[in-house]
Amino acid sequence: MAQTRKASRYIVPVAVAGVAAATIGLVPALAASGDPDLPEISAQQLIEKIAASDTQTLSGTFRISTDLGLPLEGLTSGLGGLAGGMGGGAGGSSSADPSERLTQLVSGSHTLRVAADGPERQKLTLLDGSDEYSLIHNGDDVWAYDSKSKEVFHEKAPAGADAPAHEGPKGQELPGTPKQLADEVLKAAGDTTSITVDGTAKVAGRDAYQLVIKPKQSGSTVESVKIAVDAATGTPLKFTLASVEGGKPVVDAGFTKVDFSKPAAFDFTFKAPEGAKVTEGGAEKGAGEKGDPFGGPLPEGLEDAFGGFGPGLDSGKGGVNVIGEGWTAIAKIDSGAPVPKTDEAPKEVQGLLDSFGDKVTGTFGSGTLFKTKIVNALLTDDGKVYVGAVTKDALVDAANAGK
Repeated sequence: MAQTRKASRYIVPVAVAGVAAATIGLVPALAASGDPDLPEISAQQLIEKIAASDTQTLSGTFRISTDLGLPLEGLTSGLGGLAGGMGGGAGGSSSADPSERLTQLVSGSHTLRVAADGPERQKLTLLDGSDEYSLIHNGDDVWAYDSKSKEVFHEKAPAGADAPAHEGPKGQELPGTPKQLADEVLKAAGDTTSITVDGTAKVAGRDAYQLVIKPKQSGSTVESVKIAVDAATGTPLKFTLASVEGGKPVVDAGFTKVDFSKPAAFDFTFKAPEGAKVTEGGAEKGAGEKGDPFGGPLPEGLEDAFGGFGPGLDSGKGGVNVIGEGWTAIAKIDSGAPVPKTDEAPKEVQGLLDSFGDKVTGTFGSGTLFKTKIVNALLTDDGKVYVGAVTKDALVDAANAGK
């Protein structure tokens, strides 16, 4: 269902999916006995079952929870102060714009209704109390509606465009459903990971196998990725990404209800309510403008370090080198310029950095460590950046070795 990602930024930040998608190996294992009682299957056979899955139609409800371990209160106040100090955000934006609205899914728990009828029709509805936010893809049209503000966002793909099937109208990758997240993890294979089948489970009333993916290497922030796979169709029903820090999963996305029959055609029709404000998107603007804040694709080396995902960088500004491989790969970026002292920055910027950055030192000198439960980054005072799904010690060791 690669083309089902055409609808615009769906559910989980691409960086999270990308960290989970570090290189993996296929280690056969047999399913443990459990409830439900299913025939034994090897990890290789289960992965082949996922790959062969061709679910084109479904509807249902799923719950997604994300916990990146960010100090969101300090980060939010810092960003708010910074925006205020710069005269506020961009004017004229719509509250229904997916690139604006769906950022709330970076944290917390959310319930969504989904429906799909082949690669040309999908619908996602974010439920927030009595308010709803709907994102509808029907052919060349993408509609979004915010019931609270009564605003509508519309975007049409450029006539004759030959956009990649896995990208949205704005060129954004769209991991989100358990199937999409599982595809990102399983698309790269290597010998740095063990994959086993660990029993069975009931998910959304369906019999499922539990596929467990773990790094073989020490130093990764990823404890495991668990995928519950529908025994009948091979469709992933639940995706869980756990950090070595423990606590709540970093990403926990799974169906609570699912039906694989064809949804009704009217589920994908949309007409702007009378009096609603309609904002037209600019799909023809392309990368680097609104809707693509990362300015285009990653340099090749950083793509490797993040499994093909993560925040974009201008490849013309400093080289990117990858240190190590698999789950413990670290991208080193040299900006070629020292980092300005934060005590000389506006207080809003200082507050933002202080809210989620820690000062660290080593033989490399000194720098600031920016942490989440999965992705960590070390920015040295001499302008080098070390980033990866690795621990603080691994980043400091890489920086020390780079001197």
